[in-house]
Amino acid sequence: MSVSGVSSNGSSGTSTLSSDTTIAGNFNTFLSLLTTQLQNQNPLDPLDTNQFTQQLVEFSSVEQQLKSNDYLSTLVQATQNSANNAAVSYIGKTVTASGVDSDLKNGQATWSFSLPSAANVTVTIKDANGNQVYTETGSLGAGQGQFNWDGTETDGSTAPAGTYSISINAKDSSGQYVAASTETTGTVTAVDLTGTEPSLTIGSQTVKLSDVTSVRTGS
Repeated sequence: MSVSGVSSNGSSGTSTLSSDTTIAGNFNTFLSLLTTQLQNQNPLDPLDTNQFTQQLVEFSSVEQQLKSNDYLSTLVQATQNSANNAAVSYIGKTVTASGVDSDLKNGQATWSFSLPSAANVTVTIKDANGNQVYTETGSLGAGQGQFNWDGTETDGSTAPAGTYSISINAKDSSGQYVAASTETTGTVTAVDLTGTEPSLTIGSQTVKLSDVTSVRTGS
Protein backbone atom coordinates (compact mmCIF):
# COMPACT_ATOMS: atom_id res chain seq x y z
CA MET A 1 0.00 0.00 0.00
CA SER A 2 1.27 3.44 -0.87
CA VAL A 3 0.78 6.40 1.47
CA SER A 4 2.15 9.84 0.53
CA GLY A 5 4.42 8.29 -2.07
CA VAL A 6 5.76 5.69 0.37
CA SER A 7 5.16 1.94 0.21
CA SER A 8 6.30 -0.46 2.92
CA ASN A 9 7.29 -4.10 3.19
CA GLY A 10 6.33 -6.41 6.02
CA SER A 11 8.70 -9.23 5.09
CA SER A 12 11.96 -7.83 6.51
CA GLY A 13 13.82 -10.15 8.85
CA THR A 14 12.61 -13.32 7.14
CA SER A 15 16.08 -14.86 6.93
CA THR A 16 16.78 -14.06 10.60
CA LEU A 17 13.48 -15.63 11.68
CA SER A 18 14.29 -18.73 9.63
CA SER A 19 17.69 -18.95 11.34
CA ASP A 20 16.06 -18.58 14.75
CA THR A 21 13.60 -21.35 13.96
CA THR A 22 16.39 -23.71 12.91
CA ILE A 23 18.52 -23.02 15.97
CA ALA A 24 15.50 -23.24 18.28
CA GLY A 25 14.64 -26.62 16.74
CA ASN A 26 18.18 -27.88 17.32
CA PHE A 27 18.09 -26.47 20.86
CA ASN A 28 14.85 -28.30 21.73
CA THR A 29 16.10 -31.51 20.14
CA PHE A 30 19.34 -31.33 22.14
CA LEU A 31 17.42 -30.65 25.35
CA SER A 32 15.12 -33.61 24.70
CA LEU A 33 18.06 -35.95 24.04
CA LEU A 34 19.89 -34.77 27.17
CA THR A 35 16.81 -35.27 29.34
CA THR A 36 16.19 -38.74 27.90
CA GLN A 37 19.85 -39.64 28.46
CA LEU A 38 19.66 -38.61 32.13
CA GLN A 39 16.41 -40.50 32.67
CA ASN A 40 17.71 -43.73 31.19
CA GLN A 41 21.28 -43.81 32.47
CA ASN A 42 22.44 -46.87 34.40
CA PRO A 43 22.63 -46.05 38.14
CA LEU A 44 25.55 -48.46 38.45
CA ASP A 45 27.31 -46.80 35.51
CA PRO A 46 26.27 -43.13 35.52
CA LEU A 47 27.14 -40.66 32.79
CA ASP A 48 30.78 -39.65 32.74
CA THR A 49 31.22 -36.30 34.55
CA ASN A 50 33.47 -34.79 31.90
CA GLN A 51 31.12 -35.81 29.12
CA PHE A 52 28.13 -34.45 31.00
CA THR A 53 29.92 -31.14 31.62
CA GLN A 54 30.75 -30.85 27.92
CA GLN A 55 27.11 -31.37 27.01
CA LEU A 56 26.06 -28.65 29.45
CA VAL A 57 28.57 -26.29 27.85
CA GLU A 58 27.10 -27.04 24.42
CA PHE A 59 23.62 -26.53 25.86
CA SER A 60 24.63 -23.08 27.15
CA SER A 61 26.26 -22.14 23.82
CA VAL A 62 23.12 -22.89 21.86
CA GLU A 63 21.06 -20.87 24.35
CA GLN A 64 23.42 -17.90 23.93
CA GLN A 65 23.18 -18.21 20.15
CA LEU A 66 19.41 -17.91 20.35
CA LYS A 67 19.70 -14.75 22.43
CA SER A 68 22.31 -13.31 20.06
CA ASN A 69 19.99 -13.90 17.10
CA ASP A 70 17.21 -12.05 18.92
CA TYR A 71 19.49 -9.06 19.48
CA LEU A 72 20.71 -9.21 15.87
CA SER A 73 17.16 -9.27 14.54
CA THR A 74 16.34 -6.17 16.60
CA LEU A 75 19.47 -4.41 15.36
CA VAL A 76 18.74 -5.24 11.70
CA GLN A 77 15.18 -3.95 12.06
CA ALA A 78 16.39 -0.72 13.68
CA THR A 79 18.90 -0.18 10.86
CA GLN A 80 16.23 -0.81 8.23
CA ASN A 81 13.87 1.65 9.91
CA SER A 82 16.61 4.26 10.02
CA ALA A 83 17.35 3.82 6.30
CA ASN A 84 13.64 4.05 5.47
CA ASN A 85 13.22 7.24 7.47
CA ALA A 86 16.23 8.76 5.73
CA ALA A 87 14.84 7.81 2.31
CA VAL A 88 11.46 9.42 3.04
CA SER A 89 13.20 12.72 3.80
CA TYR A 90 14.34 12.82 0.14
CA ILE A 91 10.79 13.49 -1.10
CA GLY A 92 10.64 16.97 -2.63
CA LYS A 93 14.44 17.23 -2.85
CA THR A 94 16.39 17.48 -6.09
CA VAL A 95 18.87 14.62 -6.32
CA THR A 96 21.60 13.54 -8.69
CA ALA A 97 22.13 9.82 -9.24
CA SER A 98 24.19 7.57 -11.47
CA GLY A 99 22.53 6.92 -14.83
CA VAL A 100 21.91 8.12 -18.37
CA ASP A 101 18.13 8.69 -18.26
CA SER A 102 16.33 11.91 -17.45
CA ASP A 103 12.73 13.07 -17.77
CA LEU A 104 11.78 15.92 -20.06
CA LYS A 105 9.22 17.88 -18.07
CA ASN A 106 8.01 21.45 -18.56
CA GLY A 107 10.51 21.83 -21.39
CA GLN A 108 13.53 20.86 -19.32
CA ALA A 109 15.71 17.75 -18.97
CA THR A 110 18.98 17.84 -17.04
CA TRP A 111 21.98 15.54 -16.87
CA SER A 112 25.17 15.91 -14.87
CA PHE A 113 28.47 14.74 -16.34
CA SER A 114 32.13 14.47 -15.47
CA LEU A 115 35.20 14.50 -17.74
CA PRO A 116 38.67 13.49 -16.53
CA SER A 117 40.28 15.82 -19.08
CA ALA A 118 39.35 18.47 -21.64
CA ALA A 119 37.77 16.97 -24.74
CA ASN A 120 35.81 17.57 -27.90
CA VAL A 121 32.40 15.99 -27.34
CA THR A 122 29.38 14.84 -29.27
CA VAL A 123 26.24 14.75 -27.17
CA THR A 124 23.43 12.50 -28.38
CA ILE A 125 19.95 12.29 -26.90
CA LYS A 126 17.56 9.44 -27.65
CA ASP A 127 13.92 8.82 -26.78
CA ALA A 128 12.55 5.82 -24.90
CA ASN A 129 12.41 3.83 -28.17
CA GLY A 130 16.09 4.43 -28.93
CA ASN A 131 15.47 6.97 -31.68
CA GLN A 132 17.99 9.79 -31.90
CA VAL A 133 16.21 13.12 -31.42
CA TYR A 134 19.03 15.57 -30.75
CA THR A 135 22.78 15.87 -31.21
CA GLU A 136 25.27 18.62 -30.45
CA THR A 137 29.03 18.96 -30.71
CA GLY A 138 31.42 21.20 -28.83
CA SER A 139 34.39 21.31 -26.50
CA LEU A 140 34.37 20.93 -22.73
CA GLY A 141 36.97 21.36 -20.02
CA ALA A 142 37.89 18.77 -17.42
CA GLY A 143 35.66 18.44 -14.38
CA GLN A 144 31.96 18.30 -13.62
CA GLY A 145 29.14 20.10 -15.38
CA GLN A 146 25.50 19.97 -16.39
CA PHE A 147 23.81 19.55 -19.75
CA ASN A 148 20.37 21.14 -19.98
CA TRP A 149 18.07 20.29 -22.89
CA ASP A 150 14.93 22.30 -23.61
CA GLY A 151 13.28 19.56 -25.63
CA THR A 152 14.04 21.05 -29.04
CA GLU A 153 14.94 18.27 -31.46
CA THR A 154 17.63 18.54 -34.12
CA ASP A 155 15.02 19.31 -36.81
CA GLY A 156 13.58 22.13 -34.70
CA SER A 157 10.44 20.33 -33.55
CA THR A 158 9.50 20.06 -29.88
CA ALA A 159 9.92 16.66 -28.24
CA PRO A 160 7.03 15.36 -26.12
CA ALA A 161 7.43 14.92 -22.38
CA GLY A 162 8.94 11.58 -21.41
CA THR A 163 12.15 9.79 -20.53
CA TYR A 164 15.25 10.41 -22.65
CA SER A 165 18.77 9.01 -22.50
CA ILE A 166 22.05 10.78 -23.13
CA SER A 167 25.42 9.61 -24.42
CA ILE A 168 28.60 11.67 -24.52
CA ASN A 169 31.29 10.67 -26.99
CA ALA A 170 34.45 12.51 -25.94
CA LYS A 171 37.94 12.62 -27.47
CA ASP A 172 40.99 14.64 -26.46
CA SER A 173 43.13 16.80 -28.78
CA SER A 174 45.08 13.74 -29.95
CA GLY A 175 41.92 11.85 -30.86
CA GLN A 176 42.05 9.50 -27.90
CA TYR A 177 38.78 8.44 -26.32
CA VAL A 178 37.97 10.10 -22.98
CA ALA A 179 35.62 8.27 -20.62
CA ALA A 180 32.74 10.56 -19.66
CA SER A 181 30.45 9.58 -16.81
CA THR A 182 26.85 10.78 -16.74
CA GLU A 183 24.26 11.19 -14.01
CA THR A 184 20.57 12.01 -13.93
CA THR A 185 19.06 14.89 -11.98
CA GLY A 186 15.46 15.36 -10.86
CA THR A 187 13.02 15.87 -8.01
CA VAL A 188 12.02 12.92 -5.85
CA THR A 189 8.26 12.41 -5.87
CA ALA A 190 7.94 9.06 -4.06
CA VAL A 191 9.90 6.43 -2.14
CA ASP A 192 9.52 2.66 -2.52
CA LEU A 193 10.41 0.66 0.60
CA THR A 194 9.36 -2.79 -0.63
CA GLY A 195 12.83 -3.92 -1.71
CA THR A 196 15.96 -4.72 0.23
CA GLU A 197 17.07 -1.14 -0.41
CA PRO A 198 14.87 1.99 -0.61
CA SER A 199 14.29 3.27 -4.15
CA LEU A 200 13.52 6.86 -5.12
CA THR A 201 11.04 7.79 -7.85
CA ILE A 202 12.22 10.65 -10.08
CA GLY A 203 9.59 11.32 -12.70
CA SER A 204 9.02 7.95 -14.37
CA GLN A 205 12.41 6.62 -13.23
CA THR A 206 13.38 4.62 -10.18
CA VAL A 207 16.87 4.89 -8.71
CA LYS A 208 18.41 3.12 -5.74
CA LEU A 209 19.25 5.19 -2.70
CA SER A 210 22.87 4.00 -2.91
CA ASP A 211 23.16 5.47 -6.44
CA VAL A 212 22.43 9.01 -5.22
CA THR A 213 25.51 11.23 -5.38
CA SER A 214 24.06 14.59 -4.28
CA VAL A 215 20.95 16.08 -2.72
CA ARG A 216 19.77 19.67 -2.65
CA THR A 217 16.64 21.66 -1.92
CA GLY A 218 14.73 23.16 -4.85
CA SER A 219 15.32 22.86 -8.57
